[in-house]
Amino acid sequence: MPVFFVPQECVVLPAISITGDLLTHLRDSLRVATGETVWFGNGKGTRYRAEIADVSKRAIAAHIVETIQEPPRCTPRLILGQSLLKGEKIDWAIQKATELGVDELVPIESRHNVVQLKIDRVDHQLVRWQRIALEAAQQSEQWHVPKIAQPRPLSELLADHVTGTTILMLAERQEGKSLQTVGLPQDTDGSVLVLVGPEGGWSQEEIETAKQAGAETITLGQHILKSETAAIATIGILQSRLGELG
Repeated sequence: MPVFFVPQECVVLPAISITGDLLTHLRDSLRVATGETVWFGNGKGTRYRAEIADVSKRAIAAHIVETIQEPPRCTPRLILGQSLLKGEKIDWAIQKATELGVDELVPIESRHNVVQLKIDRVDHQLVRWQRIALEAAQQSEQWHVPKIAQPRPLSELLADHVTGTTILMLAERQEGKSLQTVGLPQDTDGSVLVLVGPEGGWSQEEIETAKQAGAETITLGQHILKSETAAIATIGILQSRLGELG
């Protein structure tokens, strides 16, 4: 069973009280019953193995029988800058990137985006994307739910992550280093920002802006992948190199 995230205020040692959407999911969808054991996490590095003591319409009461802490981090933070995609493609990218352990995902408003978010829909989309990340983090037993940041132009994202960040830009039909050999930070204070373009590709101006910010253009080989496929392939390779996969 997945690790379910609960707000820290729901944890009053040695008990956990579950309400809201998670209550409905556990009670009505998973049909948890008294005596079952369920793992809960606070999203801040602590997990609780708890035995269900009572299930009612108002709340699920659980008794904590074990508490464990997240192992010390030994890899840099991983940030995915994903250009906005049409349909459910960005939903899929958020879900899979979360399963692979990214720390943050930033939707990018790039020049060749097919999708343009309406200002009055941004908050709604952020809530929806954060819920997708939450569900994926629970299913894949992550210690944390990645943050889904406010959509922003590439230039603003680069300005926020120039210092202490290794910036890798996927750019098709450009000279670039192999993802297998490009240098990566070796300490936990560093971070890696991966930039993935839209279905129409990066504009030349965006590529130059990224290079001026210190980005390295990288390649996945001779094949041209869809944006969401390239994003997940890149995260998978990086996590393997960092020792988080395989």
